[in-house]
Amino acid sequence: MNRFEIYPLERFSGSSAAIRRPKEIAYFSYDDDHQYHLDDRSLRYYWPPRLGADLSKGFDTFKQLDDTADDHLDSLLQTLMALEGETGMKCEADIITWRGMMTKIMGTPFSNMGGSGFEMNATNFQGTIFIEENHEYKLEERKSQHSQHTQPGAPSQDLMSYWGYKFETLSLLPDKWAPTSRDYIEHREDLIVNNHAQYCSIVRTGIGKAKMILGVWDCKPDNKDDPINWVELKTSAEIESERDMLKYERKLLKFWIQSFLLGVPKIIVGFRSKSGILHRIEELETRNIPGMVKRGGGKGTWDGNLCINFTASFLDWLKRTVTSDGVWRIRRKDRSPVIEVFKHEETGYANILSHEFVAWRSRTASDGSQGAKPSGS
Repeated sequence: MNRFEIYPLERFSGSSAAIRRPKEIAYFSYDDDHQYHLDDRSLRYYWPPRLGADLSKGFDTFKQLDDTADDHLDSLLQTLMALEGETGMKCEADIITWRGMMTKIMGTPFSNMGGSGFEMNATNFQGTIFIEENHEYKLEERKSQHSQHTQPGAPSQDLMSYWGYKFETLSLLPDKWAPTSRDYIEHREDLIVNNHAQYCSIVRTGIGKAKMILGVWDCKPDNKDDPINWVELKTSAEIESERDMLKYERKLLKFWIQSFLLGVPKIIVGFRSKSGILHRIEELETRNIPGMVKRGGGKGTWDGNLCINFTASFLDWLKRTVTSDGVWRIRRKDRSPVIEVFKHEETGYANILSHEFVAWRSRTASDGSQGAKPSGS
């Protein structure tokens, strides 16, 4: 059993480790039926929603994605195969994973409440560590959350999750503002909310000595050479007390990490009433959030530089630990002072890597024919 000590946090203080500016290298879409496409058909554009909108409207017609099946890293790897076939170059990285995994790791130093645990599966293939969420753990955690008692009159977990998707539907257009009809813009509140369609950007970035490729559901700039001009859309309850402010600061940690990892410059927060009525919109500059929390705009509940340094140290340690194939488990138990890494299966890659990806990489490594197209592309 390998253990990475989280505390004392002071050893991660000081100036932040080197950051590699995120750059999009590929993308794909899922359509309204959640079918994969190697294009940007599900890209959306932000346009402010109407204040006073009821975020509960349409909950009974919500077309919700059933994510009980484990998709692993399949779509991310399929897109990387297509990119390698097009460029004739291997996508080199120390870590390849979804942004959600890095968000959990990076928030660990200040995630000491209930629900702070996580489990991930990892494997090493051709010098790269591939990381995915342990799907069984994810489903168990969800089941546990849904079994928690809801206070009388309080909204359910399902309804509050829906509010986030509804806010996105109210805030997005299928095209830029000029070509979009006035009728569409003014009647977004009547649209059926569907979270099957997703645009996924794949970016190259790095923290400290670790080079990473991350996949994330989002949107992109018009010019691929421009800085990333995305926005994050989030919802939060109105702040009415000190307790509300503390909860909001903890949410800001996750908001900031998610945007920081991609270089997203702006977060748009829709503040709602306890019953789900959209009250106001606030635009936050991502780079200003850690200072705002640290200097007195809030309670100083977390430190951005410390999160960056913790992540750099952990990833450097992980690279020295996960050095072979097999299935490795990366685990933090709730409120635990350590992250544990251990061998779960001695050989192979389980389903972390698709058979197609392993065959593609093995073939191109042996015959130097990286410029050939992957089968099925």
